Amino acid sequence: MIGAIEAGGTKIICGIAEENNVTEIIAEQIVKTGDPVNNIEQIIRFFPEHPVDAIGVGSFGPIDVDRDSKTYGYITNTPKTAWKNVDFLEALKDLESPIYWTTDVNAAAFGEMCYGAARRTNNSVYLTVGTGVGGGVILNKELLPGKKHLEIGHISVARKKGDHFKGVCPYHENCLEGLISGPAIYQRSGKNGEELNQEASVWDTVAYYLTESCVNYALSFAPERIVLGGGVMHQKHLFPLIHKYYAQLMNEYLPTKDIEQFIVPSKLNNRAGMIGGLALAKKILGGE
Repeated sequence: MIGAIEAGGTKIICGIAEENNVTEIIAEQIVKTGDPVNNIEQIIRFFPEHPVDAIGVGSFGPIDVDRDSKTYGYITNTPKTAWKNVDFLEALKDLESPIYWTTDVNAAAFGEMCYGAARRTNNSVYLTVGTGVGGGVILNKELLPGKKHLEIGHISVARKKGDHFKGVCPYHENCLEGLISGPAIYQRSGKNGEELNQEASVWDTVAYYLTESCVNYALSFAPERIVLGGGVMHQKHLFPLIHKYYAQLMNEYLPTKDIEQFIVPSKLNNRAGMIGGLALAKKILGGE
């Protein structure tokens, strides 16, 4: 048996599955993200009741993924102040299982590569657009390594003509997250995304900036597929706009044939992080 922990900003999900049937979750526990001591106690109680051979953990961040760092395994400078500088990985050692430690978006990227919209590719980019914007990159079927995890939701984008929106990111005026996240859509329109009709002008702006990011990712990582997930991307009418703008912005520098198969919606949706965590646990055990 294998396990996964998807530690999100609003809820923490623990799940288990059989190693040879990752997408079928046998048991699951969902708790509201709150006090870390209580949350960790709930996690620790869940897994002894469901013994596993390995656990994949995808956590909200920022987190320290540098194995040579003194704070490896920590949730670091998070806006969730109760979790700031919590040694999450150390707390999980009581489970006595090998653990794969990464970000929640990395886990989702790995899940989409193994079982979702990026299946049968070697190189892909996954981006989630919701309360925040974040993503992961797969190169040669492995998560892109580094001393720090990627923050591709905070890349700078060139302003769309006529857009003078200040942005909601407290750090960057022109970053992707600050311009198109759920809170940005609300501030732009006065409504949440699910309350807006398809003709609302904000969607054209969101699609444009998303396309800019896709062009940047295509040029930087040469992916075979870019997968867009998260709550905002439930607006499926965004994809034709993105495909149209991609051809314009790329301007034939790279081929844009079969664009509908290049920039695609998530197939695993809100299960991407959990299934990705299980796939990472399977990877620890040597599974494909």
